[in-house]
Amino acid sequence: MTSQTEGNGSKPTDSTTNGHSDAEAAKQGAGGDEDNSLDAILVRIGQFGRYQIINYVLLCVPMLFNAFFSISYVFTASTVVHRCTVPQCDSPSSVYKEDWLGFTIPYKNSAWDACHRYAANLSGTISEYTDPSGKYCLQEYFTDTSETCGRDFKFRDEEKTISTEFGIYCEDEWMLSMVGTVNNVGQFVGIPLGGYFADRYGRRTMLAVAGSLSALMGVIRSLSTNYSMFVVFEFLDMVVGSTLFPTAFLLAIELVGPKRRVAAATIITIFYALGEAFLGFLASQFQHWRWLLRVLYAPAVLQILFLWILPESVRWLLSQGAEEKASNVLRRAARINKRPLPEEQLQDLLASNRQKLSQANESQYPIMRAVPFFALRIANCCLCWFTHTLIALGLSLNSVNLAGNKYTNFMLNGFIQIPGLLLPLIIMDRVGRRYSLCASMLLCAICMGASAAVPADNHAGFLTLFLIGKLAITCSFQILYFFTSEIFPTNVRNTLLSLCSMVGRIGSMLAPQTPLLAKYYIYAPQILFATFALVSGFLTLAFPETADKVLPTTIDEARDLSKAKRRGEAS
Repeated sequence: MTSQTEGNGSKPTDSTTNGHSDAEAAKQGAGGDEDNSLDAILVRIGQFGRYQIINYVLLCVPMLFNAFFSISYVFTASTVVHRCTVPQCDSPSSVYKEDWLGFTIPYKNSAWDACHRYAANLSGTISEYTDPSGKYCLQEYFTDTSETCGRDFKFRDEEKTISTEFGIYCEDEWMLSMVGTVNNVGQFVGIPLGGYFADRYGRRTMLAVAGSLSALMGVIRSLSTNYSMFVVFEFLDMVVGSTLFPTAFLLAIELVGPKRRVAAATIITIFYALGEAFLGFLASQFQHWRWLLRVLYAPAVLQILFLWILPESVRWLLSQGAEEKASNVLRRAARINKRPLPEEQLQDLLASNRQKLSQANESQYPIMRAVPFFALRIANCCLCWFTHTLIALGLSLNSVNLAGNKYTNFMLNGFIQIPGLLLPLIIMDRVGRRYSLCASMLLCAICMGASAAVPADNHAGFLTLFLIGKLAITCSFQILYFFTSEIFPTNVRNTLLSLCSMVGRIGSMLAPQTPLLAKYYIYAPQILFATFALVSGFLTLAFPETADKVLPTTIDEARDLSKAKRRGEAS
């Protein structure tokens, strides 16, 4: 989840926490009767009936688009494999790989040097000879001294990116990595703004408007005439489009019954991973960056139709006092699911909601009261989020630099996330949150460290370790989403969850720079990931265990989680 799962904002997990009864989670998430009454209605009208399925399928679409938007720069702003042109040897018909490269181009890090060639050992008029007849394309006419070759290259593939179009090579390649950093800065700005506007104007409205605006930014970006224009619209794209993931996630789970929320949360997240894999396929079919952007973004303009075909979140409507609209949504859901909805139960919900709204300002803990109690826990949580966003996104970005077909590698990187997202459902309750999180991170660290010991020509072994590491960090990231929502008290839970997620976003800003490390040492990115995963993995053992414990309501309950008994245990 470049990751996703690699960094798309914080999931609203109060009502999806795995390991507690969903009724308890719902009660904690909204502070009282309103959610319990709404959950009771959802159970009555169908927790995941035809009505929910239709809307759930529609909400999977923006998850796919968000995957396209958030990481398309892997292909549009990537460097293209190239080498220097050798005047004494290359002809117009020459290709990237020739028999004479061994004595004309330095070979390092399992590849031909992209920016240097061996200097010619010619003298007099012969030194000016450039006709590639082959007469002077012999090892004796080249030295062991390398020289830069300007902008005269031979390319391996037909792929066209902003690198080839805007002439960004060699010492300027930091400009390509900067696109990814700008993308994540846009997400850093856009996610909290999107959350504010979603709370102010509605989930459905934000999803439709942000999705269509992001599509517009992408299409305009495909028309860029220079690097600066490309980067500006990359930033604006993410400012408006980064909210797609959390907003679609919210809408998907808010009309699902208590017993279906964990499954709904997991399945819709899988569509982000599928979006990454599908992005790799589309990039292989459209290898010109302008056409790739148009294929990815143009269809997303249709998301504006969500204003008419998607229902607004019932919970949001209730929070705004829009009782009639909320009632109509529930009545329609009951009718499509062919279930009865007693009017008196609906009126009870509205009455309890009015009471909740009238007391809303009386039940909030000031955030400054909670911070002193949880300073170390918050710091540890922030480090954990930083580590996960750095590694999860870093692995996705580095997957295209592995040996072999980069499109296939990227697709495998997407598909391997699916078992990583499902595995937590099996291990979180059996092993516990803390040990599951620690074990997953240590497995990632082991795989990353071991990959540095794999011989450069063992591509299959390196790829296997790489993918297992990606699976492990995806698994631990999914656990972290749930875990973070369980270790803080109710009235500061979303605030602290958002804080940890925002600090974690710094990791995703740095992740696009990690491929540059490979220019100095081929295994440098893996060693960096292994180090952070190892340190942070052991530090997760300092968290309290929350498996099968009631979500903490107060600061004291959250502080004493380690002493709290599991549900059902004798006092």
